[in-house]
Amino acid sequence: MTLSRWLPHGVTRTARRLQRRVLQPRLRIVYHEGYSASFAGAPSDALRAERILAALASEGLALRRCVWRPEPVWLKTLELVHDPAYLDALHDPATVGSALGIEIDRMLAERVLDLQRLMTGGTLMAMRRARRGGLGRGRRSVVGVNLGGGFHHAQADHGAGFCLLNDIAVAIADERRRGFKGRILVVDLDLHDGDGTRALFAADDSVHTFSIHARHWGPTDAVESTSLELGESVDDDFYLDTVRKELPRVIERFDPRLIVYLAGTDPAADDSLGSWRISPSGMLARDLFVVEQVRRARAQLCILLAGGYGSKTWRYTARFLSAIERGGEPIEPPSTAEITFKRYRWISSLFSAADLSGAGDDEFGITEADLYLPGWGAARERRFLGFYTRHAIELVLERAGFLDRLRDLGFSHPTLDFKLGDDGDTLRIYGHPNRSELLLELRVRRDRRVLAGLELLSIDWLLLQNPRAEFSARRPRLPGQEHPGLGTVGDVVAMLIMACGRLHLDGLVFVPSRYHIAVYGRRHMRFVDPETQALFEALYDLLRDLPLAEASRAVEEGRVVDQETGETVSWRPEPMGLAASEAMKTRLAEQDREITSPRLALRPAPASPSARNLS
Repeated sequence: MTLSRWLPHGVTRTARRLQRRVLQPRLRIVYHEGYSASFAGAPSDALRAERILAALASEGLALRRCVWRPEPVWLKTLELVHDPAYLDALHDPATVGSALGIEIDRMLAERVLDLQRLMTGGTLMAMRRARRGGLGRGRRSVVGVNLGGGFHHAQADHGAGFCLLNDIAVAIADERRRGFKGRILVVDLDLHDGDGTRALFAADDSVHTFSIHARHWGPTDAVESTSLELGESVDDDFYLDTVRKELPRVIERFDPRLIVYLAGTDPAADDSLGSWRISPSGMLARDLFVVEQVRRARAQLCILLAGGYGSKTWRYTARFLSAIERGGEPIEPPSTAEITFKRYRWISSLFSAADLSGAGDDEFGITEADLYLPGWGAARERRFLGFYTRHAIELVLERAGFLDRLRDLGFSHPTLDFKLGDDGDTLRIYGHPNRSELLLELRVRRDRRVLAGLELLSIDWLLLQNPRAEFSARRPRLPGQEHPGLGTVGDVVAMLIMACGRLHLDGLVFVPSRYHIAVYGRRHMRFVDPETQALFEALYDLLRDLPLAEASRAVEEGRVVDQETGETVSWRPEPMGLAASEAMKTRLAEQDREITSPRLALRPAPASPSARNLS
């Protein structure tokens, strides 16, 4: 998928006026549709780069002429930094798996290597854009940005920490080969130590490696290096004070001509792997301070994404890059759910009705279902929801990158299975052609009973699970779960909403069987029954400060009570809807009358047997 195809179409009228005022856009963004892949074994967002670009494009901050498409780095260029024997060993899945910390098969190993070669090529291109832009009177400085890269743990003869190739060192070596002799400063503000980059330049006094991180990952000796270990649970004040104190000293003394900034977002408080407590405002203040120091030094700037984990991490980078383009005034990016809907709306626009229904499969548009005549037996339903061919569904899942995300999790041959019937249609996706390891099970049907006069797409059942993953403190077991989830519920809901538009249905409806399932849908969905919605909001207000697993267990265990009646509040599995038509929006608004919310209280959890014995 090539997002640059739709960049101009996402520009609003206000953004177009902004474009006319900004004669020389500052950002030179490097992106490739191949970036939409994830690292196995880490909660990385496969769509991180795509979401950043989509958010910028929707505000007119990513023009087609300023988005560059990289090529995978040549093997000969990699040999400027990495040992040939190590590069040969990367064809062995065991070598790749050791850097990722898991066992992987050959297909996944090749995908990870291809991704990092592509992103390394992106770093080379971003650095060239920054170098060629330079600084000049009467025009803005140019910033080269790679929406990937930052593989700072990789060393000459081995990889580590999800990093196979050190793209920073490879790009610097390439610039040296091209004749650049200026001093280079690598500012690494990823949560994790830039140990690989430091080791590669340990004896090079023309490259200073500056890293502020939680823990050292290796030796800190180098002729030009600043390596600061801050420990765990770092907050805004300590972090920003350290950056503001240490970075200007280095820049003033070292006087770099080129600064490579690894703008890792894993210091953020909501990062899935992070241990620091940096707020969104703290992250933006950090990033803009770095840019200001670059400006003061009149140096050239190349930005790489580096670390950042979870579905929200892209928003920090989008906010930062928009502030660069807008002279310090950032946009507030949409939510991940909103950008997901925009993405699938664009994907849906790529397919015609004939593409999805198979009407164009033959010269006359005749299908097998058309050959059944009265008296010859009833025609059986041949299409999913009466419209989609099986081929079309697989094509959409491939085009959206959904099946690739399953492959990134180690399921190298995801297999689709359909069951179509009068009472609903079922789609299952297995991890293997032998129908083992069920990953997704979706049962849907058209429904006219929930809201009279409206036809809805009803989700009778949705299961998303990763049978190879394990529960942990970060991913605790939720009530009813047998395996951890896939992290794709937003994608599935977005695709179903697009189906509502395609099939002229009024909206989506499902019945959450448990409290935590309703919480997942809370941002965009509401209960059809006003009293149930009022009860749910009261529950959410009471339990919002608890971890979701603990909150859901409290409801399951009957620990929520009505303060007025003293009765236990039981969960009500009632329909929850999302409007796709104006008719349904109006209907839900009419039903959104004022209902007095119950006053709820939470009983303490019963003490464990061991705790009672100790008392």
